[in-house]
Amino acid sequence: MTIEISPPPGSKIVRPFEVTNRLMLAITIPVMLASLTTPLLGLVDTAVIGQLGDPHLLGGLAIGALVFDFLFSTMNFLRSGTTGLVAQAMGRHDNVEQQAVFWRAIGIAAVVGVLFIAATPLVVQATISFMNPDKAIADAMSTYVSIRLLSSPMALGNFVVLGLLLGQGKAMQGLYVQLLLNGVNVVMTIWFGLVMGWGVAGIAWGTVLGETVALVVGLFMIYLQFRAVPNPSRARVLDMHEIRRMFTVNRDIMLRSFFLLIAYAYFTRAGTEAGAVTLATNAVLMNFLLISGYLIDGVTTAAEQISGRAVGAHYRPAFDRGIKLSFLWGLMLATAMAAFFLIFGDAIVAFLIKSDEVQAMASLYLPWAALAPVVGLLAFHMDGVFIGATWSRDMRNMMILSLIGYFAAYFILPKFFGNHGLWLALHLFLGLRGISLLSILPSRARLQFAN
Repeated sequence: MTIEISPPPGSKIVRPFEVTNRLMLAITIPVMLASLTTPLLGLVDTAVIGQLGDPHLLGGLAIGALVFDFLFSTMNFLRSGTTGLVAQAMGRHDNVEQQAVFWRAIGIAAVVGVLFIAATPLVVQATISFMNPDKAIADAMSTYVSIRLLSSPMALGNFVVLGLLLGQGKAMQGLYVQLLLNGVNVVMTIWFGLVMGWGVAGIAWGTVLGETVALVVGLFMIYLQFRAVPNPSRARVLDMHEIRRMFTVNRDIMLRSFFLLIAYAYFTRAGTEAGAVTLATNAVLMNFLLISGYLIDGVTTAAEQISGRAVGAHYRPAFDRGIKLSFLWGLMLATAMAAFFLIFGDAIVAFLIKSDEVQAMASLYLPWAALAPVVGLLAFHMDGVFIGATWSRDMRNMMILSLIGYFAAYFILPKFFGNHGLWLALHLFLGLRGISLLSILPSRARLQFAN
């Protein structure tokens, strides 16, 4: 017989806990290290295909990678939504609900993953229609996408596993799973793609194997954890109120991510319209913001876990201190990244791109890219706080408001200031996201922690 001993999800019992720099760094550092391994995968994939000497394969791989950036980025709510809900259950000392959240999210991941596999022909055809590549590139892309989509249930399941571990504050365990995933991926990509000579298909199979191994190990780790505490009943897992809540939170986070991708897509589109040199310049410089985002993600995740736990514990002091400490650590990190790129940015661009035209243009626009992490820090930080507190509707609404402001600047500023105007529009977008969320934070917090 299953015995459940847990407080109700809406419990207002105050459960104090201390927020320290040590707690903050215990989450931040492992997530940063795990995030840094992600760009490595793209470099390895590119290097493997580069050894084969066929540019069509590289083009197919690049388009295929974009497909998964879009598909899996919009599904990242399975990680962030799970983190917030589990952190709140942890704050309530509700071990049963932590498990229930996990099983609900795993169910969603499995269903969506199977749907992705079933939609493989549609995904391939839609990509070919939109990108209009030549036949050799289309064939390489089709091979890569068709194989890698087989990993969808495992990849989405890994989002949930990581979300649970981060929600519990077990960032080191999350790091181990991510290192295993990326390590197996890299080794098998090199083996299948280069040693075995499978090319693009080998890279795809390497990813499938990495996702599968990581999920098996992750589920085993969670099994060992769950068997030591009471299990939720089927009725608890299938509680329609909690399922609707999860879908609402996840829907709004997904829409927020989708709108963010639209903003970045239009930024890239504007570079395309301005010519090949501008496109290449913006693409290279945009990597500085993306790399900074990977590093700042550690602080954002700490803000998620601590704010979610504080909401669950109904303990305002921990909520406020978590916001303060995570922002200060994020500011130090963003400032350090900005200084690094201002000093070494030209050398990095010269290493990546041999074109003199691109190097000269990149030097001109480098300050915009270098300072973007500082300008965007408040947006990244507020995202973490609002995800942890599961104030996802506010995130969605403020994203829409910021996107409207972005498009107003996007269609006006470049006409007067060229590519400087485009970068200014991006900075305004980042700033609007952070300021709009910060402006409603006090009222949302007062309502959340009202007695």
